[in-house]
Amino acid sequence: MKRTTRSVRIVVALAAAGLALTACSSSGGGGSGSVPKIPMQEKLGKTEGQLNLVVWAGYAEDGSDDKSVDWVHPFEQQTGCQVNAKIADTSDQMVALMKTGQYDGVSASGDATLRLIYGGQVAPVNTSLVPNYKTISPFLKDRAWNSVKGQMYGIPHGWGANLLMWDPSSVSTPPDSWSVVFDKSSQYAGKVTAYDSPIYIADAALYLMATKPSLGIKDPYSLTSKQLDAAVALLKTQNANVGEYWANYLKEVSAFESGTSVIGTTWQVIANTINADGKTKVQTVYPKEGATGWSDTWMVAAKAAHPNCMYKWMDFITSPSINAQVAEWFGEAPAQTLACQHTSDKNFCTDYHALDAAYANKIHYWTTPQTECVDGSGSDCTDYATWATKWEEIKG
Repeated sequence: MKRTTRSVRIVVALAAAGLALTACSSSGGGGSGSVPKIPMQEKLGKTEGQLNLVVWAGYAEDGSDDKSVDWVHPFEQQTGCQVNAKIADTSDQMVALMKTGQYDGVSASGDATLRLIYGGQVAPVNTSLVPNYKTISPFLKDRAWNSVKGQMYGIPHGWGANLLMWDPSSVSTPPDSWSVVFDKSSQYAGKVTAYDSPIYIADAALYLMATKPSLGIKDPYSLTSKQLDAAVALLKTQNANVGEYWANYLKEVSAFESGTSVIGTTWQVIANTINADGKTKVQTVYPKEGATGWSDTWMVAAKAAHPNCMYKWMDFITSPSINAQVAEWFGEAPAQTLACQHTSDKNFCTDYHALDAAYANKIHYWTTPQTECVDGSGSDCTDYATWATKWEEIKG
């Protein structure tokens, strides 16, 4: 698979769509309190002939980037639903687009899902209408970012961990701790890279949870004002040594290939892209303090004009062969347990820990911060809007 070529095409598509390649943080906070009462679809009806989606680049390929990579046209032929996909580069953009009411569904990450649920933009999902849901990995079902009180609000799609990556030609001692990008980041001043989003605050909180237990952090997404301030202080110190913040992963690929970055947070697909020629230019590790990560969820708009097409899409995109194709193309673990029988690279699921429940369960998946602490510890936590404001302070 030519991941570098694919990455370039994705960036071109994003630029053509007029989307910024850095995270924005203006779309408001996570919800709290009660979830709006939105009816759940009870049965499938006739498909409406059209489907409007908000997607991550690479999730709704129609052959325009690579003729051999096309699952949109087969879906259209099977269902009669014409797909119109709008690419978003950040979770904030996804939330903003869904608020317009122009879309039937979205491939939301955990730092957007609760905002959409509590904001009333998405409806509860009737999983019985999605046959392929039965064989989705159990460790992705009924989680804090995709359900509320046992009610699923989407169908899991793909997932992965935020790892620590380094260039061994510049970092002589293989690190095993996030300390190298936080407490010891000055060793690599100007060459540290970090994810460009308010949700990155959770990475600092996770590190503090392990190294400063006196702060009392139990969950990196459930921070009191005092705990948030501690994470922000750590990130402000780190900021002086960060040479590159990235949202679209090709930006990090370029930084490491040029040598302007030598260490920082990453996704496995980024390392694979850099090492695509068979030479080990970078290495990755799951640090001893743990790691944050993402689990993407297909969600149905509360006022979807084409809900039957959306349900058909959710079942199609999580079918074994299609979920395998998307996972390999995008670079993530598939949510569908049967997808591993269909990957072109027989080592793919092993490399991405696709069926490794123990590995999956130790990841702290992106979850939208709320004043009602997402870990159930109380109602004195800080919400996403506060995190967004703090993120602007961190970056200056």
